Amino acid sequence: MKTVLLIAQIVLSVLLIGSILLQAQGSGLGASWGGGGESYHTKRGIERVLFGFTIIGIILFVILGILNLAIGS
Repeated sequence: MKTVLLIAQIVLSVLLIGSILLQAQGSGLGASWGGGGESYHTKRGIERVLFGFTIIGIILFVILGILNLAIGS
């Protein structure tokens, strides 16, 4: 059971890394320092789905980590 949780956590972490990198692709370095924010931007379409997947993935990752910790002790 512990092995299944570890593999699930590794796969989920790789998916989370990919989804976070895809989200950061649209923003340049200048936007981080206050430049490039002249217009209001809302999440639409695939951006919204990717954002939702990231939030759900983070919650699942934390739950898997807690379960892994509970099983290990």
